[in-house]
Amino acid sequence: MSSAARAAATLLPCCPGVYRFRDGAGTVLYIGRAASLRRRVTSYWGDLGDRPHLAQMVARIARVEAVGCASEHEAAWLERTLLQDSTPRWNRTAGGQEVEVCLRLDTSSRSPGLSVVHADAVPAAVAPELVSGATAAAGNGHGQAEYFGPYLGGGRVRLAAAGLTRIFPLGYAADLAAGTAGDLARHRGVDGSDRALLACSLAAVLHRDRAAVQDAAARLTDRRDAAARAEAYELAGRIQAELRALDWVTCPQRAATLGEQEADVAGWADGMLVVFGIRAGRVRSWRQHPAALADAEPLLAGTPARWRDFARDNATLAARLALAA
Repeated sequence: MSSAARAAATLLPCCPGVYRFRDGAGTVLYIGRAASLRRRVTSYWGDLGDRPHLAQMVARIARVEAVGCASEHEAAWLERTLLQDSTPRWNRTAGGQEVEVCLRLDTSSRSPGLSVVHADAVPAAVAPELVSGATAAAGNGHGQAEYFGPYLGGGRVRLAAAGLTRIFPLGYAADLAAGTAGDLARHRGVDGSDRALLACSLAAVLHRDRAAVQDAAARLTDRRDAAARAEAYELAGRIQAELRALDWVTCPQRAATLGEQEADVAGWADGMLVVFGIRAGRVRSWRQHPAALADAEPLLAGTPARWRDFARDNATLAARLALAA
């Protein structure tokens, strides 16, 4: 059985994603995520190195299933939610250890700025139809706060926020800043009149506007290179970490969203139906099985347009892997 699964592994794409191993009875043995599905999954049939405990599991693998994702962040979320609902025997943790956080963009006149908050602190009034950002009252009577995310990894997201604040110093653009705050604002060359533009620039990046993301990355790259030329290598290293973190929060990610979205996302190809269940803004389930197109059509018709390519592509992958089994 394992030889057929090993052959199927070589058919996987070299993209980020989540993989699942089943035994001959169809029981899920393990769920994992990868930066490169093909490289990661084929490694199970090589030198397990620091994973010798998996050798017994590999001998039982009869089938490989996989979902290709748009980014490592999307794969991380999908693995997490799948494991939270059901933890196979060979998985050691139920969904990873990263903290779920959001970014809060405060545009108020008294305390503007970008901060990291726990995902469960986001107000319930956040608009459910928005994917990467949503607006809710800040509660301070002086403006609104916009929430973005959710993201995995508090440390990484704090680095992204620090990098964005480095180039868009919104926190120094309060009205009538005095004392040390006023001195720092003057040093940065900003005041209350800059607040709207700085907030707009930050929002565009966090809404994943391509031009805005590229501009932010270019600005940070210039700061990093200038620090390196000045032999300020510790600062250059810090900014490089901020660049990597910026990519983490701006890369495509659909597996977890703000709001209470509910949908069944389906794709069909070559006799294989794949269905993802979205509950409370998270992709909570993934099932696949052979099906006639006529039986699949009601689910396909109900799939939201923005999910159709994702579902169809993964149905095509599922059909290809099924043929190798």
